[in-house]
Amino acid sequence: MRRRRLSAEDGDANEVNLTPMLDVVFIMLIFFIVTTSFIKESGVEIERPESSAASPQPEAQVMVALTPEGAVWVGGEAVDAHRVGERVASLVSGDGSVVIQADRGATTGLLIEVMDRIREAGVEQVAVAASRRAP
Repeated sequence: MRRRRLSAEDGDANEVNLTPMLDVVFIMLIFFIVTTSFIKESGVEIERPESSAASPQPEAQVMVALTPEGAVWVGGEAVDAHRVGERVASLVSGDGSVVIQADRGATTGLLIEVMDRIREAGVEQVAVAASRRAP
């Protein structure tokens, strides 16, 4: 029986080609980036009013917070109430929705003004957040 001698040429054939694995990893990375939904938080702690008729809202794309002092917060920074529509419209894409988190102590006038500014900017899906009260 004849034994085969190992040469330098045989060593190249035994290496593992990692290119297909890297291709699969990059395709999975792109898939997860594309399918991830990004939510912009308001950046302020809010005490929501309670409602027995509150229903769960599908994932909102942008959260707007109204404080008792009358400040409007979008994405962790204070925004002028007159410019909130422009700011929110730049963050919302396509069929995205906006949820307004109005504090229990915030005025109704400010809430209505912010809703109007957001709708004037072209965002149709606007909801107001509330905590569900036990019946």
